[in-house]
Amino acid sequence: MTDTTELLAVARRAAAAGAAVLAGRSISGTAGHGLETTNKGEAGDWVTAFDVAAENAVREAILSERPDDTITGEEHGTTRPAEPSRYRWSIDPLDGTTNFIRNIVYYATSVAVADSDGVWLAGVVHAPALGRVYSAARGQGAQLETGGQTISLSGPVPGRTGLILATGFSYDPLTRADQSAGLAALMEGFADVRRLGSAALDLCLVADGTFDAYGERGLNEHDFAAGALIAEEAGCWVRRPRLRSPLDGGPSTEDRLAAWMCAGALELSGKFPL
Repeated sequence: MTDTTELLAVARRAAAAGAAVLAGRSISGTAGHGLETTNKGEAGDWVTAFDVAAENAVREAILSERPDDTITGEEHGTTRPAEPSRYRWSIDPLDGTTNFIRNIVYYATSVAVADSDGVWLAGVVHAPALGRVYSAARGQGAQLETGGQTISLSGPVPGRTGLILATGFSYDPLTRADQSAGLAALMEGFADVRRLGSAALDLCLVADGTFDAYGERGLNEHDFAAGALIAEEAGCWVRRPRLRSPLDGGPSTEDRLAAWMCAGALELSGKFPL
C-alpha cells in the first residue's frame, strides 16, 4: 500500500518540475511582453503558454512514477487510465497567472493527491520567484523549505493583535460586487486585509503565521487542494468546499460560487459563513 511519505516525495518532484518551467520566464522588458496569453472567459482570467507547459511537466513527472493514478489539472481537466488506482492528483500549474504576467512574485505550482474517499494525503506549493517550497503529508505536519532551511509550520501566533485577513475576489463582476459588499462584515475583528492573487500561497501564509486567517468563496479545487492541507497540517482550522466527486474532483455542483474555502486560528472559525 502506498504511504503518504511516498506520495509526498512524488508531489515534491512534480511541483519542482512545474516550478522549473515557470522559472524560465524572462523578467526583462515590459511586464507581460513576449508572453503568449489567451483569456479563459472572464476578463482578467488569463492563461499563458507557461500554464500549459508547466501542467504538462507536472503530469509527466507524476505519470512517470504513478501511471495508474487519475489526474485533475486546471488546463487539461481530469484524465483517468483504463484501470485507475485509488489515488487522484489535483494540480494547478500556475496559481497566480496574472501576477506571473505582470512580474509580481506571488505565483506557484500547486500539487496535491487524495484517495478514493476524497481524503487529501499530500500537497506541495512551490513558489520559484520566492524561493519557497511549502509541503505537508497527512499526519506528518507541514514544512517550509527556504534558503537552505527547513522550518516546521504551526500557523498563526496565538493571542496577537493587529490581525490580518487574506482573501480574494472573483473574475465574475456580479460575484465580485457581492464579495466587495460583504468585505466590511468579513473584516470585523481584523486590523487589515491582504489580497495576493494566489489562493495556494494565501493558505500557505496562514500556515506559516504571516496571515491570521484566509477566506474566499468560489474557488476551484486546484486552487486550494495543496494549500488547505498545508494549513491543516500546520494546526489551522480549515473548511473546504465539498467535492462533486472524489473520483472526478471539482467543487460541489450545488453552488460552487457560494462555497467557502477558509483557514485560520480555531477561534476565528465563526467568521466565515456556511
